[in-house]
Amino acid sequence: MNGEFIEALDQLEKEKGVSKEILIETIEAALVSGYKKNFGSYQNVRIQIDRETGDVKVFSQKKVVEEVEDDFLEISLEESKEKFGGKYELGDVVEFEVTPRNFGRIAAQTAKQVVVQRIREAEREVIFGEFINKESEIVTGLVARVNKGVVYVSLGKVEGVLNQTEQIPGEVYEIGQRIKCYILEVKKGSKGPQIILSRSHPGLVKRLFELEVPEIYDGVVVIKSISREAGSRTKIAVYSDDENIDPIGSCVGPKGSRVKNVVDELKGEKIDIIKYSDNPEEFILSSLSPSKVLSVEIDETEKSAKVIVPDYQLSLAIGKEGQNARLAAKLTGWKIDIKSESQANKI
Repeated sequence: MNGEFIEALDQLEKEKGVSKEILIETIEAALVSGYKKNFGSYQNVRIQIDRETGDVKVFSQKKVVEEVEDDFLEISLEESKEKFGGKYELGDVVEFEVTPRNFGRIAAQTAKQVVVQRIREAEREVIFGEFINKESEIVTGLVARVNKGVVYVSLGKVEGVLNQTEQIPGEVYEIGQRIKCYILEVKKGSKGPQIILSRSHPGLVKRLFELEVPEIYDGVVVIKSISREAGSRTKIAVYSDDENIDPIGSCVGPKGSRVKNVVDELKGEKIDIIKYSDNPEEFILSSLSPSKVLSVEIDETEKSAKVIVPDYQLSLAIGKEGQNARLAAKLTGWKIDIKSESQANKI
C-alpha cells in the first residue's frame, strides 16, 4: 500500500462518512489474521499502517520472562538485555519487526476487501437512518416483483416488503405499478435494512387524509380514531376546536374530491366520515352512520351501549355480516348492542 491509498481513504471519509481511522484499524485487525494464516499462526503479532505513507509493518510480540517455555511468545530477560540493554523488565512486551517481503500484496488485497465491506455497511446505515425516521409514514414506490404472494416494492436504494397479511384483500399488484404504502416497521437485517410495508393498516388511511386535507395536516382538524376492514370499509372520526370549521366537510372536500382521491388510492374502499364527540351517546349514534338511530342508552360501568333503530334500519345498522356494528364498536371503544324498535318494545 502507498500514499495514494491513504488519500483514497481520506476521500472516502469525505464522501461516504466512513471514518479513516476506523477503516485503518479494521484493516490492521484483518491483516493480523492474514499474517497468521500465511506466515505464522503461533506468534503474537501487531500490524502497523503508517497514517501518512501507507507503509505496512508487522511486529512480533514476546513477553519478557525469567525462563522461556514458548519461543514464539516469550523471550528471556537475559536475551532482552543482550539485544536491548536494560530497556525491558520482567512482564514487559518486546516487539521485533518481522514484515515478510511480499506482505504488501496480501495487505492490499485485504485492505480492498475491508474497504468494500465497510462502504456497504456505511450505505446500509445511511438507508436505515433514513427510513427509521419514516416509521408510521407513507412512502410511494414501484412494484418491483411478486414472489409467492409477497410484493417487493422499490423505494429507491432499497426494497420494501409487503407481506400477504398487510395487503388489501383482493388487490392485484402489477410489476411497475406505483403504489402508496404505510411503513409499518424498519429492522436491521444481515443484508441491510428491512422495510416492512402495509396497505391494510388504519394508519395508511390516516396518512392519506393528511396528504389530501390541508386542515388535517395543519392540525385544525384532528382524526380522533379510525376503524378499518381493509378493502371493504373504513370509519374515521374527525373533530375541530374551531367552530367555523366543518371537519366532515373538510375531509369530503369540494364536490367530494378529497375523499374520492383517498377512495381511489384504496381501490374503491368505502369510507364513512363521522363527527367525533366527547358525549358517548352522540359519538355512538354518529358511528352507526349511515343508519338512523332512535335512542342510545349507555352503561358506563360495562362501557356498553344499547341502541334502538327503526325496524327498516336494523339490517343497515348491523351491516353485512355485522360489519357496520363491528366497525362502530372499534371506532368508539364501546360494546354496542343493536335492537330494532319492535324488538325493544317486546322486551
